[in-house]
Amino acid sequence: MADEKVELSASEQKKEDWMNSKWRPMMGWVYMATCTADFVLFPILWSVLQSISHGQVNSQWQPLTLQGAGLYHIAMGAVLGLAAFGRTQEKLAGANNGGLSAPTGFGTTYTPPTAGPAPAAGGFGSAAPATGGFGAAPTSGAFNPTPSWGTTTISTAQVVAGFGGKPAPVQPPQPIL
Repeated sequence: MADEKVELSASEQKKEDWMNSKWRPMMGWVYMATCTADFVLFPILWSVLQSISHGQVNSQWQPLTLQGAGLYHIAMGAVLGLAAFGRTQEKLAGANNGGLSAPTGFGTTYTPPTAGPAPAAGGFGSAAPATGGFGAAPTSGAFNPTPSWGTTTISTAQVVAGFGGKPAPVQPPQPIL
């Protein structure tokens, strides 16, 4: 008899209260029923009631859940959103509550990719050049920007002070046609 009580209490300890396991879906059901009643059922009943009693529809239904700037919908959105987030975290942690188990290797751990061959210099995703390039100060001798499509050398005679004192290449004059 003592063994039966121990087994019974162990199963009772394992069993979760129905309110703890069903409150999330119950909140969704209540919110769905409230929205269905306030936006579908009550407007129809309101119009039918007016047409029966007065012979015509004089005013439209004012949704109760939109009173007070729709705070009911904001609160329910927060409750349902946090409940869904909390349940996702529980599932990732392994608390299953009798549902399907997560596949093996499922989780949020990130593993960086293995190092592959280095990208070609000057291509998309390559490192910025150490010297030269856009906004770099000219070195002694020549101003050498390093575009990714090739190299162009401009002599210092063609470089003048541009916006903010930065060097800018001088454009040759265009002939007038």
